[in-house]
Amino acid sequence: MAWFRHPYHFDKSSIKLAHITDSHLFCDEMGTYFTVNTADNFKRTLSYMATCHLDAVIFGGDLTQDHSVESYQLFAELVRVSELDCPVFWLPGNHDELTELEQISLGQIHSNKHLRLNGADIFLINSKGETPAGWCEQQHLFELHQMLLCSSEQVLAFSHHHPVPINGYLDKHILENGPALLNCLVNSNKAVRLVHGHVHNDYQSTYRTMHVLATPATSIQFNKGTSQWQQQDRGPALRIINFGINGFDSEVIWLDE
Repeated sequence: MAWFRHPYHFDKSSIKLAHITDSHLFCDEMGTYFTVNTADNFKRTLSYMATCHLDAVIFGGDLTQDHSVESYQLFAELVRVSELDCPVFWLPGNHDELTELEQISLGQIHSNKHLRLNGADIFLINSKGETPAGWCEQQHLFELHQMLLCSSEQVLAFSHHHPVPINGYLDKHILENGPALLNCLVNSNKAVRLVHGHVHNDYQSTYRTMHVLATPATSIQFNKGTSQWQQQDRGPALRIINFGINGFDSEVIWLDE
């Protein structure tokens, strides 16, 4: 299938991943997002991940804040000069342009959207719509359905947008056809989790029989439980995931706590 073509193979039955998201970089390293230097936070996250003996990193979207070509180049350069030595995969956020993400997919950064293990599969889903809200095209969902039919019995999925309401400001930019995606995953009887970004904080919810998890941002976080836009500087965060034929477990790491 077009989006999931060219799978990346791991010759092992379980892997250790880091999920990072929402870096909101600028054209240079001095750019600030609500007074937070996002490049510094991203560098700190890369340095921490380099100590974790990871098999892969999944970047969950919203690489850029100023939508500049240079912000994508900065992301690639910070990865290149870091001590992180595992492959980095990405999926697009509402701020991102696919063409720019493809341009930096060289060397350590990969554009594969299907990661294959021995007995397990990982799918990186495209939830980028025409507005800041998310939308999964019908053809994309059909492709995912076809991939699930022939996948292993253990499946882990990632998206950028949240498919389940968080009862907060970002619900105005939710994945608008989230139930369609979630039902596709749950009906397969294979998906163990959907993990997403976008909401800039740590959330856990359940849709039917499947757990849905949100990973906080490497940039800034948004306060929970408010209809107003309220941000806070809690430092960068990431999610460490162990996944494979023996199941799934994860932990959110706050670098300043």
